[in-house]
Amino acid sequence: MKLTLHIWRQKNAGSKGNFKTYPLEGLDPNMSVPEMLDHLNEILIRKGEDPVAFESDCREGICGQCGFVINGHIQSPEKSATTCQTHLRSFNNDDELYIEPFRAKSFPVKKDLCIDRTAFDRIIGAGGYIGVNTGQAPEANSILIGHDTAEEAFDAAACIGCGACVATCKNASAALFTGAKIAHLAMLPQGKLEAKARARAMVEQMDAEGFGACTFTRACEVVCPQSVSVANIVKMNKEFLWG
Repeated sequence: MKLTLHIWRQKNAGSKGNFKTYPLEGLDPNMSVPEMLDHLNEILIRKGEDPVAFESDCREGICGQCGFVINGHIQSPEKSATTCQTHLRSFNNDDELYIEPFRAKSFPVKKDLCIDRTAFDRIIGAGGYIGVNTGQAPEANSILIGHDTAEEAFDAAACIGCGACVATCKNASAALFTGAKIAHLAMLPQGKLEAKARARAMVEQMDAEGFGACTFTRACEVVCPQSVSVANIVKMNKEFLWG
């Protein structure tokens, strides 16, 4: 399989970047996109050139760190998929792929395809936790939770913090991420202790990080690799106003 890659190269956060072209041949259609970049980097290293910097960890669609933009598609041209779950068979032979990092003020580019997502960490640090005794694990049946409530909470907790929602939003809003992190704790009895302060602290931190406001276009829901629902934004607003 033959592909022509146009990859965004940027030395560091303070430098200007541009696209650089790399033609590749003999690719296996079953390669994932990060595996293709590994292959390219092996070639570049042998030539004494700087390899393409990109983030990748689990390669199982769990960590969300691999995400970038492929031909205008956030994360992947496939529905509900991360970049590492995208294989070259998703493209045609002789295709040209334009690969670039997520674009958002609150996600500054560190190098090439790597962005700084620590704004999300600070939002979590503001209130995305519960106060519990860290001793022995309690008996599972000591706190009864209805099946529907548990499933709904798990659906919100499925957010992997990849930032696709921010990258696709015309306002670069982090409402879906923050809403998911607030909603899944708000639905569980373990999250009630900090409930009143949690939503306000996390929303205020989200605003302080420079993310834009949500205008509910639902673009975030479309590109989310975990299909997290915008209903969590509604829950966040409810918790913020009346929690």
